[in-house]
Amino acid sequence: MQRKAMNDLITWKNKKNRKPLLLYGARQVGKTYLVKEFGKEYFKDIIYVNFETNDIVGKIIDEDISPSYIIKNLEIAFNKKIDKDNTLIFFDEIQKNTRALTSLKYFYEEAPEYYVIGAGSLLGVQISRKDFSFPVGKVDFLTIYPLSFDEFLINTQNDLLLNKIKECYHSNEQMPSQLHKQALDLYYDYLAIGGMPEVVQEFINSNSMLNAIDYQSAIIESYKSDITKYSDITYAPKIIATFDSIPVQLAKDNKKFQYKLVQKGGTSSIFGDSINWLVDAGIVNKCVKTKIGLPLKMYEELDSFKLYMNDVGLLTNLSEFPIYLIKNRDAVNELMIGMLTENYIASSLKFNGLNINYWKNEFDSELDFILQSEKGLIIPLEVKSSIHTKSKSLANYMKEYNPKYGIRISSKNFGFKNNIKSVPLYAAFCINASSLDD
Repeated sequence: MQRKAMNDLITWKNKKNRKPLLLYGARQVGKTYLVKEFGKEYFKDIIYVNFETNDIVGKIIDEDISPSYIIKNLEIAFNKKIDKDNTLIFFDEIQKNTRALTSLKYFYEEAPEYYVIGAGSLLGVQISRKDFSFPVGKVDFLTIYPLSFDEFLINTQNDLLLNKIKECYHSNEQMPSQLHKQALDLYYDYLAIGGMPEVVQEFINSNSMLNAIDYQSAIIESYKSDITKYSDITYAPKIIATFDSIPVQLAKDNKKFQYKLVQKGGTSSIFGDSINWLVDAGIVNKCVKTKIGLPLKMYEELDSFKLYMNDVGLLTNLSEFPIYLIKNRDAVNELMIGMLTENYIASSLKFNGLNINYWKNEFDSELDFILQSEKGLIIPLEVKSSIHTKSKSLANYMKEYNPKYGIRISSKNFGFKNNIKSVPLYAAFCINASSLDD
């Protein structure tokens, strides 16, 4: 399976001042597969240690975390020589061994010539612990997400269509009508399937959405199992209740997270830590309300936010959304398909490294997303799930703040009119911090 993150790993390998690399990401987004493929392709050998299953190496590191000691004993344990120029050392599920995490500091300071990668499904949760000592400044970071829609196109053999979408995005020229329809059909497939690698692979192998969604259900259950297994026993039910409430939260006209929808009488003091756990685990993305000013981060109103699933396919499954309604758009409730659409856009922006915020004024004008470009432009973005694009909110924002331009994402074709850049739903992956300055 082709992943764009492979290029990030190659860049890391070729860096002059390389540090040990830590991979973040939710469970089953493909971290282990990606690093193993990277090792096979770009190294002569790989030392793979899974700290959930390898007690021997865990005990070795418990004894001594100096790189020389670890290298010597890894060679004995695996019965092979570790070549600093040609061997990749991969510590998987590294959050299970805090000493292994700490050892990365000493690899950087004492043995930077070795290639060392650590990864873990709940690494963010572990690092956010108040009592955890982390080697700040001694490691590089890379977050792995589910497959974005452009990666979905690549892996479903739609490379030429992908190239045409990119071309039209940058030129604002319309896609030929048949290609536009083809791209929309594939987008609606993606709404149902999402980007979890195992789900996408099953869809490719079997050409069956029903088979693919069985894999989604298994992933959701694995998330809940992790919550029960790795969170405090008193918090686990609250985290699961928060997770289960996400479809209800997003199905409302007002998508601002409401604690009372998790539980009657719910408050931030009761469920705040649960939200943080889900964010740290990479399961959900947080979109915070902001006022308009540079940088946007300084104007965030932290008590007002929305929660989106990291993968739209998992949201479709968790919502028990009938697949045939996604494929038969004329029969679907606009609000419900809008929920999936907005989540898809939030994920697409997040995958591209953008911080996601939303805007709402005192007169109830609201925009789904406010984005900041590399050069400091603030660009409003409105999301529509169909060709019906009339809305006062974007017009009100444009009049009040006079941005360089605005973006409207919908099922309409590409275009640029009245200072609004029209972007089809399937082209959301083209939007990143640098493209906003084009």
